[in-house]
Amino acid sequence: MALRIGIDIGSTTVKVVVLDEQNQLLFRSYERHYSKTRERTCETLQGLTGLLGGQEVQLLITGSAGLGVAKAAGLDFVQEVYATAAAVRTFIPQADAVIELGGEDAKIIFFGNTLEERMNGSCAGGTGAFIDQMATLLNVTVDELDALSLRHEKIYPIASRCGVFAKSDIQPILNQGGRKEDVAASIFQAVVDQTVAGLTQGRELKGTIVFLGGPLHFLQGLRERFVDTLHLDSDHAVFPQDGDCFAAIGAALCTEAGQTRPFEEVLDLLEHAANVASPVDTMEPLFTSQAEYEAFAARHQAMTVPRLDLSTYTGPAYLGIDAGSTTTKMVLIDPEGSILFEYYGSNQGNPVRIVLPQLRELYAQCGDRVEIKGAAVTGYGEDLIKNAFSCDLGLVETVAHLNAARHFTPEVDFIIDIGGQDMKCFKIRNGAVDSILLNEACSSGCGSFVETFAKALGYNIADFSKMGLLAQHPVNLGSRCTVFMNSSVKQAQKDGASVEDISAGLSISVVRNAIYKVIRAANADDLGQHIVVQGGTFLNDAVLRSFEREIGREVTRPTISGIMGAYGAALAAKEAGLERSTLLSPEALATFTHEAKPATCKLCTNHCSLTINRFDGGRKFISGNRCSRPLGQEKVEIPDLMKFKYEYLRTLQGKGTGDGSRGRIGLPFGLNMYENLPFWYTLFTELNFEVVLSPESTRSLYIKGQQTIPSDTVCYPAKLLHGHVMALLEEGVDTIFYPCMSYNFDEHLSDNHYNCPVVAYYPDLLGVNIPALGQVNYLHPNLGLHRPKDFEKKGAQFLQEAFGIPKREAVKAIRKAYEAYDAFRDLVRRKGAEYIDWARANGHRILVVAGRPYHMDPEINHGINDLITGFGFVLVTEDAVFQHMDKQPRHVLNQWTYHARMYNAARYVCTQPDMAFLQLVSFGCGVDAITTDELRSILEEGGDLYTQIKIDDISNLGAVRIRIRSLMAALDARDAQAQKGGQ
Repeated sequence: MALRIGIDIGSTTVKVVVLDEQNQLLFRSYERHYSKTRERTCETLQGLTGLLGGQEVQLLITGSAGLGVAKAAGLDFVQEVYATAAAVRTFIPQADAVIELGGEDAKIIFFGNTLEERMNGSCAGGTGAFIDQMATLLNVTVDELDALSLRHEKIYPIASRCGVFAKSDIQPILNQGGRKEDVAASIFQAVVDQTVAGLTQGRELKGTIVFLGGPLHFLQGLRERFVDTLHLDSDHAVFPQDGDCFAAIGAALCTEAGQTRPFEEVLDLLEHAANVASPVDTMEPLFTSQAEYEAFAARHQAMTVPRLDLSTYTGPAYLGIDAGSTTTKMVLIDPEGSILFEYYGSNQGNPVRIVLPQLRELYAQCGDRVEIKGAAVTGYGEDLIKNAFSCDLGLVETVAHLNAARHFTPEVDFIIDIGGQDMKCFKIRNGAVDSILLNEACSSGCGSFVETFAKALGYNIADFSKMGLLAQHPVNLGSRCTVFMNSSVKQAQKDGASVEDISAGLSISVVRNAIYKVIRAANADDLGQHIVVQGGTFLNDAVLRSFEREIGREVTRPTISGIMGAYGAALAAKEAGLERSTLLSPEALATFTHEAKPATCKLCTNHCSLTINRFDGGRKFISGNRCSRPLGQEKVEIPDLMKFKYEYLRTLQGKGTGDGSRGRIGLPFGLNMYENLPFWYTLFTELNFEVVLSPESTRSLYIKGQQTIPSDTVCYPAKLLHGHVMALLEEGVDTIFYPCMSYNFDEHLSDNHYNCPVVAYYPDLLGVNIPALGQVNYLHPNLGLHRPKDFEKKGAQFLQEAFGIPKREAVKAIRKAYEAYDAFRDLVRRKGAEYIDWARANGHRILVVAGRPYHMDPEINHGINDLITGFGFVLVTEDAVFQHMDKQPRHVLNQWTYHARMYNAARYVCTQPDMAFLQLVSFGCGVDAITTDELRSILEEGGDLYTQIKIDDISNLGAVRIRIRSLMAALDARDAQAQKGGQ
């Protein structure tokens, strides 16, 4: 029998194995291919000449990148799921499921009567590429990340859908002093959650589970998180010795029916395989000549700041520090704005450790000649650095960037800042930040996107960027996720595109993604007339040129593009006009110490993940809190209608005015139940049922139902419902009632009054995906409360069929239920009016928070309401003010009850000078995508500001804080301007 070769060519690696006739492994290799798939495979096989030369072999290729190589060489191919299944059935026949993580793909295979496979689609979150990205963020190798994770003490909730989300969760934890050990373990936990929630799609992972693929083979910490989460013992968690090469072993096992050939013939076929080429879609070059590029470069070099020699300067100076998400920037300026000192470097997950030596160095250079008269700090790490080094003031980063942009272009009306993994765009109106756009779904429009490909192609980012400047045929790669772009780049290479053409194409892709996916601009005028671009990514001339070409106008890129936040902070320190700075002296820095420990606040149901930072001299700074209670201060009670409604609704359980004689009925407290609970509670207690409300939402409640969620893209409020139903089942209720409702109440303000499709029909989905519901009386009828007279008939009929309740008794209870619903709506309006009066009497601003009824749930809003009232706003919800405006035609089809409320509330805010508007949107909410542009146009036409906050299952509020503080700064500027106009 011939020796058998299995080759698995994956998205990032090539695995080659050789099996003998007894299925013994004679050889195995696992190598990264850096997009050179065929060449890497040939190199490995050439090294096998000593073992296989002169022998007959059978060979089979598998893997996500293997089909092209197999076709080109005329060799056989087997789909990787079948290859993996063959290896598992041969060596681990008792397996019930396989979890396999690769470089850019993740899959689960369920064994049973038929093979069932689930694979990641549009995103590489939760794969090896994601882990690589996170290790880079922490400035450690993947092996070091693994070692760190094994020493963790706590797990933080972190998103793993995309590097952007994960980074926005991780960075504030690090910048507030969180331990790298805890973050490392949390990254692995995020991968586990993404795999379980995203790929099981409602099917339970149980029995013997085999773990395969490189990340699960090499990373002990990742293995540990999977075993703990899935509650597996050593008999049911199988990590094969060659788990990183299992698909290749399976390919070798599948060769039985294949052709036998001499080894040399196989090698020759691979070495001389023609790369199949297809036409390449190319674009106009960025520059047609070196002279054109030099003129472009000279224009942008003119936007510069004078630099003075600190060693000879004498006089006052002002310090700005930008503790950014991945880098720390410091700038010292003189009273004229000239730069005396600057620093730009990675914060390595701990900005305190970076700022400390730089401050010591700065003081050493200043000597007695220079007095630092003011120090300001901005960025993600603002609070930590301000407290650590006693800086004079902190300012929100949007304001810092505006200060710096105005220094170069006083009439600036649009700022775009593209960093490594984040993108921020600010529209400026009347001298203040008017609206803020952040990339919230994907990092493909950011600097790390280009850097990832530069590394994959073996170049550093600076050299790679320059290569594209004079490329004659930039490749059109589209504007897509890094995963998909990877396949576009590989295809372009196979089609003969040069590295120069790919470099130029990637720069154009970054820009198109920024303009059309983040900013969603229809044309250049949507951006503005006076645009300032900044951030490290715009130091790449190819990106800058692409941006100007795409919008058809010239922009300003200061030469200090990468340190604009710090420069703006330094300008703010100067404008503060302080006589003396509180910045720690050189003597204080000599004895400076810093220690950070994680803790969980137990003072309320938010359970904030705190970081307790201790400094020398007994100084302490606590971060991660949403209110003042962890700081030892009593929480300031500012009226909060969101909180009032939630606390009121939680009281609606028990027997009410009835006696409970008809038994217990469970109501899951989620989605439309927040709006309709007063109705259902009254109906059932009037009919002598005891109402059992599912418990308050928590992260652990979500995890309770996680394995029954069939779709990872549905919104978090819907996902939570699985946990609510599981909790009711554990409570042992006889009946669970959760009706399907296509229509909402008709408030006569919209063209129709639908419920969102998810809300309307989720009860049916729960019935299909939670098998345990078959063991109780699960009632999910199609009902409509929008026509009271009709419901008296249909509701009474349902109650008679389900419980044998007489019609007369049912109709009486239904009428009482409508009265209770109307009374609740009236209560909300009266409370809203009371809170508005209180705000005006006590000099507080009013923030109208618009969203869906379920956004009052603390687990869904993550305590945003506490953050808002902590900033001094009185919080009123849209359902307390929308009734002040009548129906008005809209630009969009207005057929949703909650949309109509939001539109009316926004119109009302425009008539009230002491009110501002903020919209909460759950990530993944399709129907709310309609509201964004409509609400923005209502508010902008009314001279008001539109602020939107997207929330998902992750509770870090760093970006939320920035938006609310930016809104406050804009309101301050607007009020100051109005005052000036009044004078």
